[in-house]
Amino acid sequence: MSKLLVSPSPHIHSKVSTKSLMLDVVIALIPAVICSVAFYGWQELLVLGVSVASCVLLEWAITKYMLKQPSTIGDWSAVITGILLALNVPYTTPWWVIFIGAVVAVGVAKMTFGGLGQNIWNPALVGRVFLLVSFPTYMTTWSQPQGLFGVDAVSGPTPLGAIQEGLLQGASVQDLTAAYSYKDLLFANLGGSAGEVCALALLAGFVYLCCRKVIKPWITLSILCTVVVTSLIFWSVDPTRFTDPVFNLLTGGLILGACFMATDYVTSPMSLWGGVVFGVGIGFLTMMIRYFGSYPEGVSFAILIMNSVVPLLNMWFKQKKFGRK
Repeated sequence: MSKLLVSPSPHIHSKVSTKSLMLDVVIALIPAVICSVAFYGWQELLVLGVSVASCVLLEWAITKYMLKQPSTIGDWSAVITGILLALNVPYTTPWWVIFIGAVVAVGVAKMTFGGLGQNIWNPALVGRVFLLVSFPTYMTTWSQPQGLFGVDAVSGPTPLGAIQEGLLQGASVQDLTAAYSYKDLLFANLGGSAGEVCALALLAGFVYLCCRKVIKPWITLSILCTVVVTSLIFWSVDPTRFTDPVFNLLTGGLILGACFMATDYVTSPMSLWGGVVFGVGIGFLTMMIRYFGSYPEGVSFAILIMNSVVPLLNMWFKQKKFGRK
């Protein structure tokens, strides 16, 4: 028998539902999905299909046969997890590796805690980090975008990976970044996960979510501003070792993480100032991992770390009660 929570008035009715919010997120991700398929070809479409189908079927099976509850796949949250997981892996990832990532994302990070609204960490990022630790060869083998009808893929490092390798060999940042124009990074990232291929498409989705009032921009803006300020300080001190702010904004999974994963309702703070502190923490940790860590990208780790701090942020920063000044 399901338990009902009864709260005192006033009660505000709205047409907004979980399903409508999730559908808006799916719509916002469509530009990035189209760009990823256009740049990486039909193999990326296969990755997306396997990821989404695995997440949906796994959630359906767990709710039906393990939890003995009505199916929750109608809220579209499993579809979003599948899309985000696919956008966080290389398009050359084997289907069985993607399936394992879906098992961890949905079966462990989401349904173990009771399903949507009760998970502590972003499910897609948990799946991605698990795959990165378990299958580093598949998860760090990058190929340059060749298009739907392009030639055979050419392996090569991501811009962040190229910078890290070059610094270890004694090269300067100015020489290493000369190969990447800001225009290329904005419209078509040179290698990386499918979700990194076009920053402009991700930003278009972010604007759509803000216009639809699905998310508030404070978390995303605080992440991006922190990345700019932190990288500006280090770059000003030693431009031969540290990359500039614009390069850091347009490379890696920063835009994808800041716009679509850090803003997840369940795993982000409820209050405005809690969200700002949450975003500042993500931005700062991302830059510390990029500059001083052994792995060239740190967005996923930064978001998961700050997900763990959300209960404390909700306790420290509380929303103003309705009717109070």
